[in-house]
Amino acid sequence: MSKISAIVITYNEEKNIRRCLESLSWADEIVLVDSYSEDNTKNIAKQFTDRIFDVEWEGFGRKKEFARNKASLEWVLCVDADEVVTSELKDEIKKTLQTQPFYDGFYIPRKSNFLGKWIKHSGWYPDYGLRLFKKHKAKFDVSLVHEKLEVEGKIRYLKNHLLHYTDPDINHYLSKLNHYTSLSAEELYKKGKKATIGDLLFRPPTVFFKMFIWKMGFLDGVYGLILASFSSFHVFTKYAKLWHLQKDRLEVERL
Repeated sequence: MSKISAIVITYNEEKNIRRCLESLSWADEIVLVDSYSEDNTKNIAKQFTDRIFDVEWEGFGRKKEFARNKASLEWVLCVDADEVVTSELKDEIKKTLQTQPFYDGFYIPRKSNFLGKWIKHSGWYPDYGLRLFKKHKAKFDVSLVHEKLEVEGKIRYLKNHLLHYTDPDINHYLSKLNHYTSLSAEELYKKGKKATIGDLLFRPPTVFFKMFIWKMGFLDGVYGLILASFSSFHVFTKYAKLWHLQKDRLEVERL
């Protein structure tokens, strides 16, 4: 039977990491790549694996690519620290690799928990991600955020899902929003993108309409309303930060 390396990247994930690693205890190897956490993340991780590495933060893409390179087995399963592999998904993975080893990668659906509720609409479910792949047929790009995995070969979809405990409370969401919008603005700036008044005026309401109406977020009730509103604000903040980057760096160039 094909053996699996599970890879997880972390930074100050003591609230999530035990739940994640317990769900990966069936894997043949767990590789954890940290960025010098200041909490108890690594001490907890040591209970599950001795393959723990520290790297300086250079973006999600580079960190996951480092983890992929450290994996020593044929197959790699990439899981985030706030995710859980269900027993049904575990069984499906084992069966699939035994009966269909000729595939090179698999998309896995993800179900996300937002403020204590499982979101079933709003464009959040099923949230397919390319998470299971042959190590030597895949590579992560070097994006700061929203990294992509490229797989050469045949790809198919699995049925059972990852559980994603994304935002337990509003403070957590807003803290993450601030971090992610800064990374996204920096990434857009590096690509030469420019923020316009049109981006600030039209992108946020478009996102709200898409999530709450078109993707039927209203069926998620008040949670769907809050999620669509926050997502709209996320987009506004990202482009406002991009505008500010442009302004600041243009002023520096003039000096």
